[in-house]
Amino acid sequence: DEIRRTRLLLQNSGKTLSEPIQNDQTKQAFLLSLSSVHPDTDKTIPVLFRPPAFLPICLPLVIVSSLQLQAKQTFFCQFMFHTYTTGFTLLNGNGTVKVEDYPLQQKQIFYGLGAISYAACIGALPLVFMNRYTLKSSLTQLVVKKLLPAPLLGLMSAFTVAVVRSPEFENGIEVMDRNGKVVGVSQKAGEKAVKQTALSRAVLFGTTFFLPALLTYFVERAKFAKTPRALASVRMFMITSVLAGMLPVSLSMFPQCGEIKRADLEPEIQSSTEETELFYNRGI
Repeated sequence: DEIRRTRLLLQNSGKTLSEPIQNDQTKQAFLLSLSSVHPDTDKTIPVLFRPPAFLPICLPLVIVSSLQLQAKQTFFCQFMFHTYTTGFTLLNGNGTVKVEDYPLQQKQIFYGLGAISYAACIGALPLVFMNRYTLKSSLTQLVVKKLLPAPLLGLMSAFTVAVVRSPEFENGIEVMDRNGKVVGVSQKAGEKAVKQTALSRAVLFGTTFFLPALLTYFVERAKFAKTPRALASVRMFMITSVLAGMLPVSLSMFPQCGEIKRADLEPEIQSSTEETELFYNRGI
């Protein structure tokens, strides 16, 4: 109800992105609308999958996934982590894909489940090999538990984004001119949107796994933390700080309202407009 009221307020105020928003009530309504309503479909996003919920829900999942205990526990933790991030990706991606031949959302859910299972298996695979072949040397422990998790999680985070949003570059997304008029449907714009989102997600979680592990290693070597509990507290603090700091960096790497040059689009779109730059919703 509150979201509907704020949307009505914005419609009545006649404010646009190009005009300064002076009124505090209108500004708050605009922020609430941005964070809770999908820009393509105008549908309210479920509360757990809105951008403000991303950090508090992801943080415990990242912390638990970083423990690297046993293969089964790691698989379960990463399965839960990738389930949430894939759901977030699905509900916050571009919503202009139009497909007549099959139920689009069912296909995305099917693809997402496959990507989640594959990503969780890849995350647990180094521990499986280490335990299976009894590789317990200090070098193996360093590689498997300290060095591999960050690139694997970053790569798998990008992979799940690309898979669940694959219909966007298979079927194309709508591109618009500066006035918001839809010019056409472009596969190249969809490919660019998915690539940028996948890269930003890889940077976010790759860095969130790598930096705390590196800093904790130096803290451990310097013996600043005297007990295992103190070391665990330091690690949790570092993960929280890095994730909180990297989240706005990741979201702002590429603008949500993406731009693409007309020359980079399909010939039929180039012939339908004189605009030199067109726009699309990148998603987050």
